[in-house]
Amino acid sequence: MKEKRWVIPHTYAIIFTIILIVAMGTWLIPAGEYERHEIDGRQVVVENSFHYVEKSPVSFFEIFTSIPLGMEKGATIIFYIFLVGGAFGAIQATGAIDSGIHKLVVKMGKNEKFLIPVVMLIFSILGFTTGMAEESIIFVPIGIAIARALGYDAVVGTAMISLGAASGFIGGMMNPFTVGVAQGIAEIPIFSGFAFRAIVYIFILSAGIMYVMRYASKVKKDTSHSVMYEVEQQVSTVDKKDIHSGFQEKFTKRHMLVLFTLAGGIGINMYGVFNWDWFLNELAASFIVIGLIGGMIGGLGINKTFSSFVEGMKLVAFGALIVGFARTILVVMENGVIIDTVIHYLVNIISGLPATLNVIGMYVFQIFLNFFIPSGSGQAATTMPLMVPLADLLGIERQVAVLAFQYGDAISNSVIPTSAALMGYLAVAGIPYDRWVKFIWRLIIIWWAIAGIGLVMAVLTGVK
Repeated sequence: MKEKRWVIPHTYAIIFTIILIVAMGTWLIPAGEYERHEIDGRQVVVENSFHYVEKSPVSFFEIFTSIPLGMEKGATIIFYIFLVGGAFGAIQATGAIDSGIHKLVVKMGKNEKFLIPVVMLIFSILGFTTGMAEESIIFVPIGIAIARALGYDAVVGTAMISLGAASGFIGGMMNPFTVGVAQGIAEIPIFSGFAFRAIVYIFILSAGIMYVMRYASKVKKDTSHSVMYEVEQQVSTVDKKDIHSGFQEKFTKRHMLVLFTLAGGIGINMYGVFNWDWFLNELAASFIVIGLIGGMIGGLGINKTFSSFVEGMKLVAFGALIVGFARTILVVMENGVIIDTVIHYLVNIISGLPATLNVIGMYVFQIFLNFFIPSGSGQAATTMPLMVPLADLLGIERQVAVLAFQYGDAISNSVIPTSAALMGYLAVAGIPYDRWVKFIWRLIIIWWAIAGIGLVMAVLTGVK
């Protein structure tokens, strides 16, 4: 008889379970409300205004009608994610990003000293501008081949791709799928706090580069230090030098123009955000233009451009629609009039602590939740409606609440088994999960510490 293995529940199943628990909570938790008033276009909770009201429990059928209502409430964010994903789908289909990075990585292969930092820097830029995660899986075989040819192992090749992208994703200065979504919910300017995030990003990236380089140096001196030692011994010399596997497309002038279009479009977006008060709708429209122009310049033609656009939207469907499911939690809590009661309880628990410990509590909560909801946009939709009023009542800037979400969500993606991107990297690289954990656990702790210090500094300096 086969022993049954425990299977991690599907993310949607976890969120639906939370919806059911919250619905039951509307029958058990007293209904209550805070008064709110508008300040600078934002709804802000009035301190000491909490009062209990008549109960309004959610019925069994209302649980299910709340799901389409959640989709409706999250429509702006959902379609923003779809349209941005579509634009990147069209850009990706031109082959510009793939061939450009392949050319760079192969050229860098002969400059061993600069290989790891330059490759990690490039992927980190893609991480904080486009939210690159699963998209970088395709480059792992190239990274591994070059790393092996230089006397390293598969872990080094995988790490310089995946941890480079992760460093940028953690920094998140212009990440439309995490920071953009969370700031939209928090009603603060999109991509505000850029300078502070950039400083933390530099520390995160530097720590990642030094960590990978130190490991690579140890492996080169003595291959027995590799966490993949037994596997690496079985890799043939031919495999170690095949750096062109699966990449025959040359980097052309078309590709260069597509990348210029993407870079120029992102630059216009930044200018629009800071000078024209652009928000999610304007950014989504801009990405549509970027995708269409990039597709046409890249030689896809009108039909292939739109079909690639649709394919790109398919790739982000999981994360986009999960926003609607997550917003259902808020709909149920609002209909049951318990969201303010929960916030009131949380305030009473932690209000006696220093503000720096309050934000660390938010941070730890986000780290814990990320195991169950690894989708950044889904986690933002689940937690930010609670964290924003909580931050208001505790006297913490909303920007700091977004930072706590951002770092709590992003860092653990490089180690948790529920991360689709991580599992994709390891599957392509042939690295067992336990070997990867053995390699990376110290870096995760270092990153958590850097982000924790950053959050404390954000509170002390009042980052907005």
